[in-house]
Amino acid sequence: MAEPGTLSSAFEELEVLTVGTVLLVEALCGLSLNGLTILSFCKIPELWTPGHLLVLSLALADSGISLNALVAAVSSLRRHWPYGSDGCQAHGFQGFTVALASICSCAAIAWERYHHHCTRSRLVWSSASAVVLFVWLSSAFWAALPLLGWGHYDYEPLGTCCTLDYKRADRNFTSYLFTMAFFNFVLPLFITAISYWLMEQKLKKSGLLKVNTTLPVRILLLGWGPYALLYLYAASADVSSIPLKLQMVPALVAKAVPIINACHYALGNEVICRGLWQCLSGQRSKASVSTRN
Repeated sequence: MAEPGTLSSAFEELEVLTVGTVLLVEALCGLSLNGLTILSFCKIPELWTPGHLLVLSLALADSGISLNALVAAVSSLRRHWPYGSDGCQAHGFQGFTVALASICSCAAIAWERYHHHCTRSRLVWSSASAVVLFVWLSSAFWAALPLLGWGHYDYEPLGTCCTLDYKRADRNFTSYLFTMAFFNFVLPLFITAISYWLMEQKLKKSGLLKVNTTLPVRILLLGWGPYALLYLYAASADVSSIPLKLQMVPALVAKAVPIINACHYALGNEVICRGLWQCLSGQRSKASVSTRN
């Protein structure tokens, strides 16, 4: 592990300030949008459905990504990592857990939407709870393995945040990377793509296709693809040939995913968007009014 608290000399003062500012904006926007989504779920009974539980899981994971970005932003603006090696390990574990949970939650939502629109089978609370529990336990399991020796967490190129150490590129890293990536990126991406593709094929015939079937896959590819390409390159070639500034791009792109997910899955959902408006305006939903009456 690099010396804790040191700032990379490859970055100029203005570049460090720019990275910190971008991370801060991403963190605050992601926390605001996903925080409102979580708050609306807590206050609007209309949203208390098994299907929306998966969206809530995604909002929680994305809030965790934004919190991770906030820590990185503060460290960048302070121009050093103040939490030591143990803090780096904790930051890496937390960030990896919520990132994997976000990816897998997107796949779970795609699977639920396929069944809802194409098989007309309603997701029950027990199934939804089991899916959410599996997503989070699985994500925590894969994120904990580097703490136990399979893989390793270390500082990002800037030196003010932590992630999976891809600079070693040894057999330990390579074996962990390909196994983890298959179960937590390739497989969820396949589930997401095939679910929306089947949905599109079925609903196109009846003219009832009202769901954007390509955007979720694009979000996964554009949001997490840069990290996947960087890790893949590190596993097969000398990653030092890539400029350190360019190596920071995947982290900045990934930290914007919570904002995009909130706009698509929350603001893009009529029921959730109505719940957000009720939460912000203080209006009571019809369900809560009828319950009280």
